[in-house]
Amino acid sequence: MSDVIGLVLPFFGLIFMGYLVARITRQPLEALGWMNTFIIYVALPALFFQLLAKTPFERLTEWGFIFGAVLSTYVIFLIMFVASYLISRGEIAESTVKGLAAAYGNIGYMGPGLALLAFGEEAAVPVALIFCFENIIHFAVAPMMMALSGADRAASPGALALGVVRKIVFHPFIIATAVGVAGAYFEFRPPVPIERFLEYLSRAAAPCALFAMGVTLALRPLKRVPVELAPIAALKLVVHPLLCYLVLSWVGDYPPTWLFSAVLLAALPTATNVFVIAQQYGVWVQRASASVLLTTVISVGTVTALLYAIKSGVLPPDLFP
Repeated sequence: MSDVIGLVLPFFGLIFMGYLVARITRQPLEALGWMNTFIIYVALPALFFQLLAKTPFERLTEWGFIFGAVLSTYVIFLIMFVASYLISRGEIAESTVKGLAAAYGNIGYMGPGLALLAFGEEAAVPVALIFCFENIIHFAVAPMMMALSGADRAASPGALALGVVRKIVFHPFIIATAVGVAGAYFEFRPPVPIERFLEYLSRAAAPCALFAMGVTLALRPLKRVPVELAPIAALKLVVHPLLCYLVLSWVGDYPPTWLFSAVLLAALPTATNVFVIAQQYGVWVQRASASVLLTTVISVGTVTALLYAIKSGVLPPDLFP
């Protein structure tokens, strides 16, 4: 248990540090802009490129693994979406945000740092693959569903399709992943000075991302816990990782690091992007913010329990050997 505490304490400690500093200094949320820019456009792309480019190319085409991970995410999305749609009698926009809150984990900010800390550099490849393919679908699903609901009335079908393609093609994480895959295919190694520069940037990715997340949580306080957040928290933190574990154990025989990295990413709390999407369309905004905060707080216990189950051998690396 001490090994697991040693893993999660620095991780959640950085989030808490960001939260504490934000509460003390009382800087506006806009002051976080340049740090977020550094994380999204510089540090994390450098990390993804570094680790992917050094990976044998054949390991980057595990389509069964990608399918299993993405399938488990969107089964959770559909469960929450359909339940909300039926209860709300046809509210597509609100049900979409609820579905994303239950399925869209913080795989960008929290995923790489925690997976690499828990499982080593070998975890970078499955993390990058899951992030890339899940976000491609997220970028397509959110605007499409909002257009169907009428929440995005200004968008014509052509403009909608162009916006989705633009988000996919120009997202810095996906660009870095694509360049890293190309580097692996051609066995490209950058010159030593550039390699050192990229490594320097990579080391800053996780600490900055976790600190920024703590600041964001502090500046969006939770005044009360809406009742409808309970099923979202249960689906995101318990059902999603369990389903991912079952699906990946069933569809293939993957290395333990790959399977456990996918399960860990599935167990992460709701991504802050869900709040951004809700704010963009003016749908379920306060509760989306609350779902991010609530699931993040609860995940301190659930993620710690999951890592303990993995490290102690309680969770076997393949349920169907």
